[in-house]
Amino acid sequence: MAWGEFKDTVAERRLFQRRAMVMLVLVMLALGGLLARMYQLQIVEHEIYTTLSDKNRVQVQSVPPPRGLVYDRNNLLLAENRPVFSLTLVPERIGSMDETLARLTEILSISDEDIERFQRRLNEPRRPFQEIPLSYDLNEEEIARMAVHRHRFPGVEVKAELVRYYPHSELTAHALGYVGRINRNELQRIDPVNYAGTNYIGKSGVERFYEKVLHGKVGYQHVETNARGRILRVLERENPVPGEDLQLHLDLRLQRKAHELLEGRRGAIIAIEPATGGILALASVPGFDANKFVTGISVKDYRDLSESIDKPLFNRALRGQYPPGSTIKPMMAVAALDSGVTTRERTIWDPGYFQLKESGRRYRDWKRTGHGWVDLMDSVAESCDVYFYQIGVEMGVDVMYDYLSRFGFGEDATLDVAGALSGLLPSRDWKRAVRSEPWYPGDSVNMSIGQGFFLATPLQLATATALIANRGEWVEPRLLKDIRGDRPVEEFLPASTHKPLDLKNPDDWEYVVDTMEEVMHGTRGTARGAARGASYRMAGKTGTAQVFSLGEDEEYDAEEIRERLRDHALFVGFAPTDDPKIAVAIIVENGGGGSSVAAPVARGLFDAWLEEFPAAEAAQVVGQAETGGEG
Repeated sequence: MAWGEFKDTVAERRLFQRRAMVMLVLVMLALGGLLARMYQLQIVEHEIYTTLSDKNRVQVQSVPPPRGLVYDRNNLLLAENRPVFSLTLVPERIGSMDETLARLTEILSISDEDIERFQRRLNEPRRPFQEIPLSYDLNEEEIARMAVHRHRFPGVEVKAELVRYYPHSELTAHALGYVGRINRNELQRIDPVNYAGTNYIGKSGVERFYEKVLHGKVGYQHVETNARGRILRVLERENPVPGEDLQLHLDLRLQRKAHELLEGRRGAIIAIEPATGGILALASVPGFDANKFVTGISVKDYRDLSESIDKPLFNRALRGQYPPGSTIKPMMAVAALDSGVTTRERTIWDPGYFQLKESGRRYRDWKRTGHGWVDLMDSVAESCDVYFYQIGVEMGVDVMYDYLSRFGFGEDATLDVAGALSGLLPSRDWKRAVRSEPWYPGDSVNMSIGQGFFLATPLQLATATALIANRGEWVEPRLLKDIRGDRPVEEFLPASTHKPLDLKNPDDWEYVVDTMEEVMHGTRGTARGAARGASYRMAGKTGTAQVFSLGEDEEYDAEEIRERLRDHALFVGFAPTDDPKIAVAIIVENGGGGSSVAAPVARGLFDAWLEEFPAAEAAQVVGQAETGGEG
């Protein structure tokens, strides 16, 4: 049989052609669809996908500004920025947070406390894609480990950043304050744009008051990233504006001296330059290490500080409110003279006690046998209570309140000292409002010697003392001395609000200064021992503040009383008398007598400021000159 009888080649050819045509049509349709889709993607939706691509490839990142530095009056660095390497996580780029943390703990030494702190910050309100630090100050070995394993941890980076550091933290913590992590409340009140990329903010002291000045202005950079979000290169950058550098009136040498003089005791020292109002020393002892608060203090460390019986976190210089005791007698002397209640010649018999009525309560003098006949000069020099009992009752609360308020009591009279309290200057209205009682003559007796309801801070006492040193000229206390830039200091300091304390007889200022000088140099002055051998003249007033009240017939015996119930020792003063360079207020908690404990501390400060430091500076100048001559 012929071959053609078994196969129809013509039919097969037609079938093949039909199939080929169908496939060609299908291919052409597919190719047309593909071309149409490519046209849509490349031409029609080009801008859309270019934008999406750039979003995946190019990111805008904030660049935090370096925080401004802080210097003392001699240009010694008090607050700086130290570079550290931190381990940070971006939660939005991490799949399983628990798994990531578990794997990180396998290769790095991350404490449970670090993880707990991280979890708390993770649950707090924050900006999207904000980095959250897990561990701070990584060492070289830890950085190397992360470099090896970084491909395993998308969203985890080792980031270099500047962290605040206080080289003299124990000395300056209460004056400078410290910075810390931005919390929920602060996040709501700050500018979210300017604080983008910034994790720290001033929490207290100078750091808080001058936060806007120290912070600076945020910068930005456009960066190209890979699929894991790691930076490949910087495309464009706008540099941040660093914060302003501050110079304070604070003198680190005097600050250290104040801490040395109070070492082993609880207390506070404020030293003011009367001519400028500059705070030369602000010491509260015991202090603490502010560096622990910057990146987050541990629970144990915070518990140790907060539960300590010595209260190292408490700023005694600004927030300690104590009965001023006899330290207000110079101010009371000014009030009595100017109001006409007493004169320089008036004498009062002091039998050792004072009575409002012949058969009434006896308000005792610190000297049980009394001082005999005393005038105003004697009463200040010897700290005679009875004299001031008498003039206090004669003036009454209204006159005392008027004059004492003009010395700055009962208010925060500072310009830039954050956290200072106003104390308590009692009045009729205050007692009626708070205690629902009238003002009694006995209240005036107590108020006249700085006891009773009267409370003042060491800063207020130093301010009032500086006012006497200036003979009535008000210069509000301030910390800021200069701004390292083109902007004037006045731009940052609030305006002065106090008028001079003008007396009817301006010579009364010199008389009151003389009474304070008699305290230090007089034959019967209460602080004559502290001034012995001085090459300059000083003016001062000792004081003792009761911690608890004694009965009318009870006697104070320090040996029989627990240490923390003993009287506070106080002193206020300035030197030199004729040209004051320094005014101080000192309190030694439970120290006993102001003349034996607080006055010697003041003498140490005066000697350091007027003799020791100038001598050291002169020797340094001579040494530099000699070195330069040899060269």
